[in-house]
Amino acid sequence: MEKNYSQAKAMFAIAGASLKATFRSPSAVIFSIGFPLIFILVFGFIGGGSGISLDVAFNKQSDTFNMVYQGIKQVPAVKIKNKPETELKEDLEKGRITAIINIRRNNAPNPEYLIDLTTSEAVNPQNVGILQTILTSVIANINKIKNTEAPTIASVNSKVESIPGRVYRRIDFILPGQLGFSLLSAGVFGVSFLFFNLRQQLVLKRFFATPIKKTYIVLGEAISRVLFQLMTAVIIVGMGVLAFKFTLVNGLVTFMEILVLSFIALVVFMGYGFIVSSLAKNESTIPPFANLFTLPQFLLAGTFFPIDVFPKWLQFICNLLPLTHFNNAMRNIAFEGASLLSVWKEIGIMAIWGVILYGIAVKVFRWE
Repeated sequence: MEKNYSQAKAMFAIAGASLKATFRSPSAVIFSIGFPLIFILVFGFIGGGSGISLDVAFNKQSDTFNMVYQGIKQVPAVKIKNKPETELKEDLEKGRITAIINIRRNNAPNPEYLIDLTTSEAVNPQNVGILQTILTSVIANINKIKNTEAPTIASVNSKVESIPGRVYRRIDFILPGQLGFSLLSAGVFGVSFLFFNLRQQLVLKRFFATPIKKTYIVLGEAISRVLFQLMTAVIIVGMGVLAFKFTLVNGLVTFMEILVLSFIALVVFMGYGFIVSSLAKNESTIPPFANLFTLPQFLLAGTFFPIDVFPKWLQFICNLLPLTHFNNAMRNIAFEGASLLSVWKEIGIMAIWGVILYGIAVKVFRWE
């Protein structure tokens, strides 16, 4: 009788039953699909902006030993970025900075300096206009301080050089973070509560009365979680593309790579769910244990805002978190057209986390 028993068939039967149970769980649907979609809708409708804050950079050949440069530095709305030239060009192409400013001495006597702006097609033209207004205002203030009758100290070139660029929308940053939010919540909270309840209700113990092996029981439950979350990923990405023009550089290829990356991340996050389900003595202790792993990542892993807003010492901690590397890889694949091979470093760090988490899970996992 046992010889004819199909472990694979039993595994898929468990997966099917567990998937149905997941869809019937309001909390699972809300945390995995509801909350991420709400955040996407909110940030998507907010659109581009809040207050005037323009990120700019100065050309390396720019003359910085003059009053104009010092005046620009004093403007609160202008944030000066100091990065290598290749990174600045990349930021400009993506619209992350408004322009690269070049202050150069004029060959003619008046004005003393000329200001050139280099921007890209990805930058909002309104922001370029605001920057030009700010520069004109800075020059006017300097003229007023020096001598109102004197010729202007500098002039802003009315012709702005523009390079090709892809529009980087708010949704291109927000959606990867919300997908990571969904995967992390499902991998930790979903697995924790699932296996704890199966143990408490003696379902796992009843499985032992059947010929199915322990490995296939775990695989069956894992398959159901993976299928549910991949469906969730499809819904989240689909909503972003259809409603807010979320960027998928290479179309279907990029979409498939996102699903593969989501699968890898989910498997890693589930490792901690197995740990929590074994350590928890009752249901009320699951959320505190789970939040030890999830809450810092929701706040520090670039889910809602870039990690470069944090101090350097905190950025170091941010870059240790697995969700940070999922978010970075996701954004690189979706917007920049990177392949899974080119984000090997991020995947490698997630894999290291997976080895650590499953190593601990094997030690602490209990069937009864």
